[in-house]
Amino acid sequence: MFKPTIGLEVHIELETKTKMFCSCLNDSEEKAPNKNVCPICMGHPGTLPVINEEAVNNVIKTGLAFGSQIPENSKFDRKNYFYPDLPKGYQISQYDLPLCAGGSLEIGGKKIRIRRVHLEEDTGRLIHPPGADYSLVDFNRAGVPLMELVTEPDIASSREASDFAQELQLILRYLGVSKADMEKGQLRVEANISIGKGEKLGTKVEIKNLNSFKAVEKGIDYEIKRQTELLESGKKIIQETRGWNDEKGTTFSQREKEEAHDYRYFPEPDLLPLSHSAIFINEIKSSIPELPAQRRERLKREYGLDEKEAELLTKNKDLGEYFEKVVSEFDPNLSRDKLNDLINTSANYLISDLQGLLRGVSVADSDFRITAENFADFIDLINEGKISSKMAKIILAEMFSSGDDPKHIIEEKGLTQITDLGEIEKIIKDIVDKNPRVVEDYKKGKANALQFLVGQVMAETKGKANPQIVNKILKDTLT
Repeated sequence: MFKPTIGLEVHIELETKTKMFCSCLNDSEEKAPNKNVCPICMGHPGTLPVINEEAVNNVIKTGLAFGSQIPENSKFDRKNYFYPDLPKGYQISQYDLPLCAGGSLEIGGKKIRIRRVHLEEDTGRLIHPPGADYSLVDFNRAGVPLMELVTEPDIASSREASDFAQELQLILRYLGVSKADMEKGQLRVEANISIGKGEKLGTKVEIKNLNSFKAVEKGIDYEIKRQTELLESGKKIIQETRGWNDEKGTTFSQREKEEAHDYRYFPEPDLLPLSHSAIFINEIKSSIPELPAQRRERLKREYGLDEKEAELLTKNKDLGEYFEKVVSEFDPNLSRDKLNDLINTSANYLISDLQGLLRGVSVADSDFRITAENFADFIDLINEGKISSKMAKIILAEMFSSGDDPKHIIEEKGLTQITDLGEIEKIIKDIVDKNPRVVEDYKKGKANALQFLVGQVMAETKGKANPQIVNKILKDTLT
């Protein structure tokens, strides 16, 4: 049996104010081509680069989050190659002394080792107008700080590769070093795949243009199938770089894969080597926040959330923080069972109903109007049985729209729930009298008949009756 071995090279555009070696804006949202450029990032003769300190710190912070070693000394190198969107004819990168070495990221209980994390500058962007016999170059991206993370070949499947990339994206966002938006090219994944037998590795093939997590999975699966079929038919695999065509769902040959010596690396003569003291490293380490894996476990441990709830509130960092603010509003002197009920109801409404209203808006946005205090009051009203689930949806939508207090909304819209047992019993008796056939069906064991009667009562009371009370009284009445 042939066994796939996969390693990833991930390029991440760093979130800094300016570019890597000049004072041009680092603005991935800029639409006008060649606006954020200067003689330095355009590679004009006689210009000198200056290192962006924030970019260096961001790379070291990322490495420390993965448990990487930070060598005392590192340096920049020139990586020489010609391409139309590389204005200098070389790229300032790092070769033998990267900023970070080693480390790992755990995916599904398995440690994926990290070989290195280094810093370089991004290239420009080629634009190919449809049907034209020419290409255009936009240099806005040229010189943007680009972090490259290289894994060891520890990944065994396309799903594992996609899970790694997704967890990496989440960590980068928690660290605040990159928005890591794949659609905007801020996170670019390249996969190195080889097919071998036993422990023997096969010939490595690189896939580029994997610009979504789905593309990572599909591209790797296609390449595993392609290489396996070639080997089974007695053919050889060529070491090459292949692109991914998302529309066709296939890889295609781009060029034979270069080796390190093809780039003629040598130390960048215009930049001094870097030194990192233990004090400097510890300062950066102390700035690392709680990371996704830690948050998942804490949410489950502290709040009793299940795996799915903890995952959703970890992936949506702002919603997770809002959830904890809401929980902090509950009376800590309540019984453990009561608090657990409030916490579970909060998580349920945040993940389902509130997320449905948000539609891309974040709870951290300035136009989100529901305070944690008001949301906690809303949850209290639900758990105390003062509003039904149907009324809760109406109230929450109004809170989202106006930011108003839930009690004020209830009073203004006349949404107070009917809790008077005598009044509910009177309505139920009337409904039962009007539906003798449905009552007979219920007595014959048809469960849907009861739900019909409950629905009639809720309609008669315009959703103001407590459905649990209605259920109980109906069952008692029909017994």
